[in-house]
Amino acid sequence: MSLIVAGILLAAAVACGGPTRERATPPTGSGSFAAQRSRMVEQQLAARGISDPRVLDAMRTVPRHEFVPAASRNQAYADSPLPIGEDQTISQPYIVALMTEVAEVRSGDRVLEVGTGSGYQAAVLATLGADVYSIEIVEPLARRAAETLRRLGYDVHLRHGDGYRGWPDAAPFDAIVVTAAPPKVPPALVAQLAPGGRLVIPVGEDEQELQVLRRGPSGIETRHVVPVRFVPMVGGP
Repeated sequence: MSLIVAGILLAAAVACGGPTRERATPPTGSGSFAAQRSRMVEQQLAARGISDPRVLDAMRTVPRHEFVPAASRNQAYADSPLPIGEDQTISQPYIVALMTEVAEVRSGDRVLEVGTGSGYQAAVLATLGADVYSIEIVEPLARRAAETLRRLGYDVHLRHGDGYRGWPDAAPFDAIVVTAAPPKVPPALVAQLAPGGRLVIPVGEDEQELQVLRRGPSGIETRHVVPVRFVPMVGGP
């Protein structure tokens, strides 16, 4: 993976590419975090209907506390979104799990994430065995996510750019997961779906809902999932 900012390759020190590496050794005291992750999975996810065992295992494995600011780490496994700087948030664990489950990600799938944020959703997708491409429009977040993913050993293709345009050079995608809400579904993202591909996206302004668009034999099929509240998607068609 290389982190590209406005078409300029960043220093290799923040790149996350190359062969998949063994996960970094968790920091001292992470045993309590492991217990918190286990409770999060049982009480916040499984109890609310998340049933895919692969998704539950990924959520139990990825160290969410590594993707939030140090001052918020004691809240990393709480049932709420958390600020990560630049007026952005890391989504509530349940929403991350729900979006991952409805995306129906399988090992070997090529997956685009629009809105890298902290890098947490990308790490969950990579843990499922996906080939993950992730775009972040806010440069400081893109750099920070690249550093975190590299440090923890996640193999993710990450670049800075406008998510409305998707990643045409890497398309088509088996799944696309969007972590910010546009007023309408961006046509470029729909165009980059592979046959059978799923686009998971929150849509709307004052009122938002999570939708899943699937490219079926007769065209695009849309499923309405749940009302949600995401930060607005920035950039433009």
